[in-house]
Amino acid sequence: MLDVKQLADEFEFEVKAGENGLTKEITEYTLKRPSAELLGYLTYLMPQRIQIYGQTELGLLQELDIRGMQINLGQVLVSEVPCAIFTRGLQVPNEVLELANERNIPVLSTTRSTTQLFYLLIRYLTNKLAPSTLIHAVLVDIYGVGVLITGESGIGKSETALELIKNGHLLVADDAVEVRRIDEDSIRGSAPENIRHLLEVRGLGIMDVTQLFGTGAVRDEKDIQLIVNLEEWQDGKMYDRLGIDPPPTREILGISVPEMTIPVRPGRNLANIIEVAVMKNRLRTYKFNNLPGLLRD
Repeated sequence: MLDVKQLADEFEFEVKAGENGLTKEITEYTLKRPSAELLGYLTYLMPQRIQIYGQTELGLLQELDIRGMQINLGQVLVSEVPCAIFTRGLQVPNEVLELANERNIPVLSTTRSTTQLFYLLIRYLTNKLAPSTLIHAVLVDIYGVGVLITGESGIGKSETALELIKNGHLLVADDAVEVRRIDEDSIRGSAPENIRHLLEVRGLGIMDVTQLFGTGAVRDEKDIQLIVNLEEWQDGKMYDRLGIDPPPTREILGISVPEMTIPVRPGRNLANIIEVAVMKNRLRTYKFNNLPGLLRD
């Protein structure tokens, strides 16, 4: 849950009025500049959105007489509005402050421009309010591709991640991956705060990757573009030996992600196999896979 106080603290907003409403929950990542609404056009008000007031909105308010301003503001600053933010350090009209205190609507102020604030807020709110889930897995950035390594506990996910880090790739999360759907086509993974940059290897314990390999060996988040599932080698099971067909997919938060299954048995270098799997998937993505043609020849 995200409330207005958390938002104000994150962006260091100054609270001008409506302190009693700082516990209001923010549920929408989209923002509203209520220019038309201040002129009486209320069809698309959408009161659950944060309202942003820049020079245009303040200019419209100043065009109204006091009575007109009170009426129009009363229709726009309704109690459902989580907060109103004034940009560029603009002076907030007294009528806004009075109404905000009456209806417990936090009025916040920033010196940032309206355009800059829109960019920063949408990016922040999209991440915070996106649908999310927690997956038992390891997430590694391999050649710029976010690879989610899954498998039963003890199969060797963390040991494989350690070898990949030694090969120059980046750890995002070990053991638990917080996955968020950031738009209609992408999911992004990160580590819970309490285990960020930590890697647990049985027999060695918990290690801080930044201390062992430096800060260049980790990153905080990465879009997930490929899933590699590790499973115990099963005699008699038919594994893909040609690699002609596209891999199956697994759905996470409504997004389909290509998934490759790699059987595990002694003597197999899983890190090298995963590196090649990533390169092969990239070739297939860019339609450079000529293996079917070679087989036909």
